[in-house]
Amino acid sequence: MLNMLRTISQEVNAAKDLPAALTIIVKQVRVAMNSHVCSVYLYEAEQDRYLLMATEGLNKRAVGKVSMSSNEGLVGLVGSRAETITLEDAVNHPKFLYFPETGEERYASFLGTPIIHHRQVLGVLVVQQKERRQFDEGDEAFLVTMSAQLSGVIAHAEATGSIRGLDQQGKGIQEARFVGVPGAPGAALGTAVVVLPIADLDVVPDKTTGDITTQLELFSSALESVRADIRSLSARLAKRLRPQERALFDVYLMMLEHTALAGDVIAVIRQGQWAQGALRQVVSEHVQRFEHMDDDYLRERASDVKDLGRRLLAYLQQGQQQTLVYPDNTILVSEELSPAMLGEVPRDKLVGLVSVLGSRNSHVAILARAMGIPTVVAAVDLPYTRLDGIELILDGYHGDVFTNPSALLRQQYSEVVEEERLINKDLDSLRSLPCITLDGHHLPLWVNTGLIADVQRAQQRGAEGVGLYRSEVAFMGTSRFPSESEQVQMYREQLQAFHPLPVTMRTLDIGGDKPLSYFPIKESNPYLGWRGIRITLDHPEIFLVQVRAMIKASVGLNNLHILLPMISGVHELDDAQHLIHRAWAELINEGFAVQMPPVGVMIEVPSAVYQARELARMADFLSVGSNDLTQYLLAVDRNNARVADLYDYLHPAVLMALKEVVSAAQAEGKKVSICGEMAGDPVAAVLLMAMGFDSLSMNSTHLPKVKWLLRKMTLQHAQELLSEVSSMDNPELIHSTLNLALGNLGLSKVLNPVSSVQT
Repeated sequence: MLNMLRTISQEVNAAKDLPAALTIIVKQVRVAMNSHVCSVYLYEAEQDRYLLMATEGLNKRAVGKVSMSSNEGLVGLVGSRAETITLEDAVNHPKFLYFPETGEERYASFLGTPIIHHRQVLGVLVVQQKERRQFDEGDEAFLVTMSAQLSGVIAHAEATGSIRGLDQQGKGIQEARFVGVPGAPGAALGTAVVVLPIADLDVVPDKTTGDITTQLELFSSALESVRADIRSLSARLAKRLRPQERALFDVYLMMLEHTALAGDVIAVIRQGQWAQGALRQVVSEHVQRFEHMDDDYLRERASDVKDLGRRLLAYLQQGQQQTLVYPDNTILVSEELSPAMLGEVPRDKLVGLVSVLGSRNSHVAILARAMGIPTVVAAVDLPYTRLDGIELILDGYHGDVFTNPSALLRQQYSEVVEEERLINKDLDSLRSLPCITLDGHHLPLWVNTGLIADVQRAQQRGAEGVGLYRSEVAFMGTSRFPSESEQVQMYREQLQAFHPLPVTMRTLDIGGDKPLSYFPIKESNPYLGWRGIRITLDHPEIFLVQVRAMIKASVGLNNLHILLPMISGVHELDDAQHLIHRAWAELINEGFAVQMPPVGVMIEVPSAVYQARELARMADFLSVGSNDLTQYLLAVDRNNARVADLYDYLHPAVLMALKEVVSAAQAEGKKVSICGEMAGDPVAAVLLMAMGFDSLSMNSTHLPKVKWLLRKMTLQHAQELLSEVSSMDNPELIHSTLNLALGNLGLSKVLNPVSSVQT
């Protein structure tokens, strides 16, 4: 039976479309269960009916014609109850319906199971027998397994438009929504411009050559051409990015060195393979090595290798890149977007990016955030090759892409974009104003930074300090650990840019979804593994160099705060503080006149919540990392689409934990801040202010909205709202209560787009 299931699954996954998959299912299940009939009924939500879509055993002419209401027949009974039903004498069941065109009266026994995907009943899979038959548990288990297999096929077909959404010409029949992962925040409306691979390495054949010298010369010429292209693109982005951001292109150039990918290609050519075949072989080997790595960041490098391979092949084939026309409001779409593709689009025309593959850690996502371009990545169900020239809406806040949006959805998102524009336009009047409520409560709004490009946007938005400088971002853009002097230069630039405002620098936070290519970490569960402070305490030589560089960079400025990530107990804080004081003492002995900076603890794991009072007693301040804390408290990977709906920082458990942390800090007389997505949500910011957080730190994009909202309400009203929702046990009720209350105050225009857009 297991082999039969495997065979059917393979055939179904290889089917060209939904009708072909359904045909395979009904044929194979009928044989496997030794039954007379197997049929699939799909639920049509618009008509609220189940329609016969495939059968083996009934009259084929009934397919697409026989249907029944959702509350009719045995099929409707299975669907409404969402459970498997077995009947030995189905004909005499009160729900039995007779359809002459199917010949159904001849079949006595019935076994039906619902086809369910993400809690939605998509249809019913039915097996019938002429004579009476008592289907056993094994029969039921087999059919349930097949329905689970079929649910994924149907859901994918729905998403890709095989049932609805796109016609054969690739133009939209009606609106369709595709779910990806937020890559960079923002919303955009525009026209899709699809970038196809510039050359197809997969179809390059092997070919021996007797003229190795000529092949080496061809490859050398292609190599120089691609290097020139990369340098040109980097120069083209020079005005938009600082050197640290443009250093991502250096990664490409390093891959082209003779000690890396290029050297491997040359070695294969010298063995007698022609240049194109050698390139295909080496790129394939490099891609496989990267794709099989456990670390997310390293897997992302596979897309960089593929992009370079295609560019080299295009020159070897004397092929020309696509001639693309970029209309106004271009949304660039590709299977794997690369930084080079982004650099080729005129900035005044580019409003959004969509990548079928990739993650938040891809180079293009990092650059998009630095440049403020709304981006969605990992939209795996998006039929991107059929989208060129059609209208899209991109929601970079929540990872949604809408094709051929309805007039209503277009209007709603247009309002979101316009409201963002107006808020940003009002920035000049808000920039120099502190975030003070109507009853005089001052709540400093800080920003999260990592790239130098973040500095200018933060200053334009009136940030009152840096609540989180992600030092690992600079480490991710290099091929080795930066030296102490190199780190001093990076940190000094941040500290000077914001002086005299405080700059909170987090020590190296790698591991989990942020490994370094030159410091690989292979773990089966990296989020619960060797990451954050655990790594740097195990490698004091790395930690001491970084802390020395931070403190040295603050000479004469004294606006540095040091933040320790992933602290799970007082012993880790004690060890880290010992090393920090050692580094400071070394610098004092070396003649540097510098103050000992405040040292804080990130509260991002549950154990730190329960030891918050002890940690606050030992540290100078606390800072909650809302993203990881929510993820760990709810046991939800926010990058996993299957459980993304469960990731909710307004969950009552998260709110309770936050209140405990604030109380612990206040009891010890210490400041407490919060950073992450929650701090940048205007609705959540109301509750955080009411809880007593001393500052909020967020992406600079969100700062104007939060400031605008908090300046238009009172602390007392915020505290009343917190008291009201604190008694609620359902996050959805909390969301609706807050949205309604703020809407009644006339403050709805800065609410989360999910709250205001009806999809």
